Amino acid sequence: MRKFLFSVLFISFSATIFSQNTLPSISLKNMDGSVMNTATINSEKPVIISFWATWCVPCIEELDTIAEEYEDWNEETGVTLIAVSVDDPRSQSRVKPMVNGKAWDYTVLLDTKQELKRALNVSSVPHVFIVYKGKIVYNHTGYTEGSEQILYEKVQELVE
Repeated sequence: MRKFLFSVLFISFSATIFSQNTLPSISLKNMDGSVMNTATINSEKPVIISFWATWCVPCIEELDTIAEEYEDWNEETGVTLIAVSVDDPRSQSRVKPMVNGKAWDYTVLLDTKQELKRALNVSSVPHVFIVYKGKIVYNHTGYTEGSEQILYEKVQELVE
């Protein structure tokens, strides 16, 4: 019985230690080649970080749907969105044409080595995080119609 209790306490303690609640310090390039370190994302307003790829249909649907409302979201809550492409070096050349063609008004970072993806334990895309005052306060994997509204409601809760 003691071993069982010890195991449960150790697992709970380990989960607390290893749970990711802040962004790691990883430098990523944007589409123009400028470098941004993720540890600097410490805004007083919410920041949505959306992991996506050019080959991921649900990712594109989610970012397209958010794009339709993004200007209003930004005006109402101050939220910004950073779209992190996990395209590898072979498909990275498709990112800029896609973003420009879609006219997404997001900061787009390129995680070609998937360092940020691994650091945040992102196993599949789309995967969305909300960062507020330097802390990860929400995350969600996958996209279904209406998920963007739940995301926006989470953002609204933070700024009320």
